[in-house]
Amino acid sequence: MSELETAVQSEGHPLAGDPVFDLHVGGKMAIKSSVELAGADELSLAYTPGVARVCTAIAENPELTQHYTWVPNTVAVVTDGTAVLGLGDIGPAAAMPVMEGKAILFKQFGGVDGIPICLDTTDTEEIIETVVRLAPSFGGINLEDISAPRCFEIEDRLKERLDIPVFHDDQHGTAVVALAALKNALKLTGRTPEGTRVVISGAGAAGVAIAKILIGAGITDIAVIDRRGIVSSDRSDLTPVKRSLAEITADRNGRTGSLADAMKGADVYLGVSGGTVPEEVVATMAADAIIFAMANPDPEVHPDVAHKYARVVATGRSDFPNQINNVLAFPGIFRGAFDVRATAITEGMKLAAADALAELVGDALAEDMVIPGPFDPRVGPAVSKAVAEAARRDGVARA
Repeated sequence: MSELETAVQSEGHPLAGDPVFDLHVGGKMAIKSSVELAGADELSLAYTPGVARVCTAIAENPELTQHYTWVPNTVAVVTDGTAVLGLGDIGPAAAMPVMEGKAILFKQFGGVDGIPICLDTTDTEEIIETVVRLAPSFGGINLEDISAPRCFEIEDRLKERLDIPVFHDDQHGTAVVALAALKNALKLTGRTPEGTRVVISGAGAAGVAIAKILIGAGITDIAVIDRRGIVSSDRSDLTPVKRSLAEITADRNGRTGSLADAMKGADVYLGVSGGTVPEEVVATMAADAIIFAMANPDPEVHPDVAHKYARVVATGRSDFPNQINNVLAFPGIFRGAFDVRATAITEGMKLAAADALAELVGDALAEDMVIPGPFDPRVGPAVSKAVAEAARRDGVARA
């Protein structure tokens, strides 16, 4: 035992006996052999000389990698540590516990093997080139906790260069689950997508992805809010990403101004930004409002306040009903993509995943039940089936 380990485990150390730290001792995952090596015969099959025959066969026909290696069931969980949870830029080393956690969620809920990769660079070009060079070892790439706006370019360019699924979970996982819950909330409150006015607080990775998936689902009256108010083209401070966002959201309905301006009469508030929305602003929303305050650990609108003015309330926390949790989406999405050897994850596959999640609620639909729980055993199979079918419809399936 090292001096550090001895110190940490000694009585009186601030970390000693803490159940969170105790659970993390030695990490949360390990590599396990899927074959038994009981003696020389098994060794000769699994390694030399037998393995050389498999290598030669793959060299002659690289497609055999999909049958004779773990590649088609393995996803790289890649981060640079710049936007970890609500902690911000804490670096690649400190990000590892989260990436390990993501990997075990892949295994638990999707049967997918995840390998955490924390890169010691924040340079966009270096990240792209590194992932491209690692790609032959994996069936898919899950980008995680990479700060905006770099995350958009990294994902887009990796999609262009790789013929395997590339998915930024902070964007699309959040968007899929939020849309699924919103579909049921709209049904519960008697609204249609076309007649619903939405405010999205946060113009980062999640906010942009949510806006785009809502548009794909038929919701067109959307205002996205950043620190300076509604993201609209009348502003001179917009980045290229935000300018494109403005054109497909607030500009369509001529919305400008502040958060308070956007919230007045709005049907839906979706928070992915942190901060706090004043209660007097929340009070101006439409009757039977819908509030999804998803910042962790502190929702933008505390449920106690939200319930005063909203009929349906959701958060990102597990200690309140209607948790908007990415784990409902990404394991099943990759499972479905891997099952048909998809070359990409399309918008149709994301919408199919959201539909599958929403439909699982069924007759249990209620104010405190607009989305299934993460331990509902139906979630993974339902999402993966819907995603696989959508991949075939969209022409990206190879099997």
